[in-house]
Amino acid sequence: MSVDSVEPVRSWLRSGVDRVASNLRFIAGDTPAAVGFAVIATFAFLGVFGPVIAPHDPIRYSVQTGQGTIARLNAPTLAAPFGTTAYGKDVFSQFLAGARPTFIVGLFGGLATGGVGFLVGLVAGYFGGTVDEVLMRLTDLTFSLPFMPMALLLLTFVQPNIWVITAIVAAFLWKMPARVIRSEVLSVSERTFVRSAKASGAGHLRTMFVHVAPNVLPIAFLYTAYGVAWSIAAQASLAFLGFGDPTTTSWGRMLRQVFASGSIRVAWWWVIPPAVGIAAVTTSVFLIGRAYEEVINPEISEQSQ
Repeated sequence: MSVDSVEPVRSWLRSGVDRVASNLRFIAGDTPAAVGFAVIATFAFLGVFGPVIAPHDPIRYSVQTGQGTIARLNAPTLAAPFGTTAYGKDVFSQFLAGARPTFIVGLFGGLATGGVGFLVGLVAGYFGGTVDEVLMRLTDLTFSLPFMPMALLLLTFVQPNIWVITAIVAAFLWKMPARVIRSEVLSVSERTFVRSAKASGAGHLRTMFVHVAPNVLPIAFLYTAYGVAWSIAAQASLAFLGFGDPTTTSWGRMLRQVFASGSIRVAWWWVIPPAVGIAAVTTSVFLIGRAYEEVINPEISEQSQ
């Protein structure tokens, strides 16, 4: 491989590293966003390594008392720092292991939500006419279908698992980014540089992805971040209603179990970890999104001052 062919790759990598460093500096300069980033980084770590570092199997292992009986609804102790469930399971181990399915649905659901919404909005706004009409009527149809009842209906006919839930979340939540991105594409498409690209003979794909898409990517990234929060909340809600993946432990399923056991008003140590985990992650995503939204839309920053 010649030096000339390697140099563009090096340049692209340097550009990517510079962008990542620039974003990290931006987040570090905004205190709420920095706190949110720290929480999300911790959540990502638990999502990858949580089941590995969990001291016990969250389903099979039962905490024993000194007398050899199962420790049911025990408050936090050294043996079980987050206490035990009504079934004698270690809440701390369940909390660590439950981060992974929550992380998977949140990450891939958010990426799919942002990606589908970006493509639909880009194509609709760029082509306009019949294409825009068809895609926007499809978007309107999605807006008219309430997420939770439709998700429960679909999960009644299929065996719930992480990937099915992720697909359902993405199928219903792409509508908002699609609408917003379409409106931005309509504006960008009228600018001089886009008209010049078309006049110079650039094809539709090149014009869309080289000239138009980079100008709406910040909004796409913003709504992808929001999509992560929406996906986590949706997954937790479905699991709490008993439509989560029955083969895994998730934070939403932990709340479902404490509610079903009748201990939700008593076993605070069983309720607080998953509830705080869900709230902390979703809030952190919105804190980072808010910081970037002020950059994308300076009017928000001016109104907050």
